[in-house]
Amino acid sequence: MTHPHVPSCSASASSEQPDARSTVSGVLEASAGRTGRRNSTSRALGTWPPGSLLGRLKDNTRERFLQLGRPQQFSAGETILWEGEQVDRGVFLLIDGKAKVVAHTEEGHTALLEIRVSGDLVGELSCLDDVEQLATIVAAEPLLVRHISREVFLEFLSTFPDAALAVTSTVVDKLRWATRRRIEASYPIRVQIARVLVELAGSFGETTSEGTRIAPLAQTELAAMVGAAEVTVHKALAELRNAGIIRTAYQRLIIVDMPALKSVAGL
Repeated sequence: MTHPHVPSCSASASSEQPDARSTVSGVLEASAGRTGRRNSTSRALGTWPPGSLLGRLKDNTRERFLQLGRPQQFSAGETILWEGEQVDRGVFLLIDGKAKVVAHTEEGHTALLEIRVSGDLVGELSCLDDVEQLATIVAAEPLLVRHISREVFLEFLSTFPDAALAVTSTVVDKLRWATRRRIEASYPIRVQIARVLVELAGSFGETTSEGTRIAPLAQTELAAMVGAAEVTVHKALAELRNAGIIRTAYQRLIIVDMPALKSVAGL
C-alpha cells in the first residue's frame, strides 16, 4: 500500500523539552481557534477517563508525560498511522478528541477494531517491539495530540516504572477486549451489540440529560465490531430502540436505560 509521505518523529530528547506552551491548558487554548472546537482546559486538572492511560497515572507522572513531545492536530478523517507502516513514528498521546483503530480485511473491507479517547495512547505496540504498525489509526473528529518520539517515550518508561506498568495495563485491556469479542462471537447478535455498547459507554460515554451518549459511532462500524451484517445490526438496534433502551441518530447513539441494556447483555 502506498501512503503519503509523513515526517519521522525520531527527534532527540533535547528537542522535546517542555516549553512555555507545553502544558495541556496552553495547548488546548492555542488550538481552539484552529480546530473550530470548544476546548475545555478542565482536563489539565486531571479529569481524564479513568480507563485511559493518563487516567491511570500518578499526578506527578502524568504532568511529566504531558510535557513530552510536540502538539499536533489532525482533521476528522485524517490518518495518523497507517497499517503496515514501518517508519519509526513514535507514539501519539490523545489530548482532545477521539481516534478510530481500523484494519483492512482480505476482502477489501474496513473493520473498526476499537475507539481511543482523550488520555489514550496510539502507536505504542509498534514502538515497544519495533515492528510494523498493525492497524490504521484515523481521527474520528478534530483531534489534538502530543507526538512523542520512540527514543523519548522509551526513556520515559525506564525512568518512571509506574508509567511502564500503566502502559502494560492498557495493552492487557486491549487484549481482553479482543478476546471477549472472539468468545462472544457465538452469542445472539442482540446480546453481542448490548455488550459492546456497555463497554463503549464505560470507555468514552458522555452523560447527558437524555442518557449516556456514544459518538461518533456509525451502524456500519458497530456491525464491523461484532462481525455481523449491517442489516442484522440495524434490526437488533431497532429492537433495543423500540424497547426504550436506546435512541439513535446520525453517527451517535444514546443509552436511555443502562440497567435494561446490561440485562440484555447478560451482565
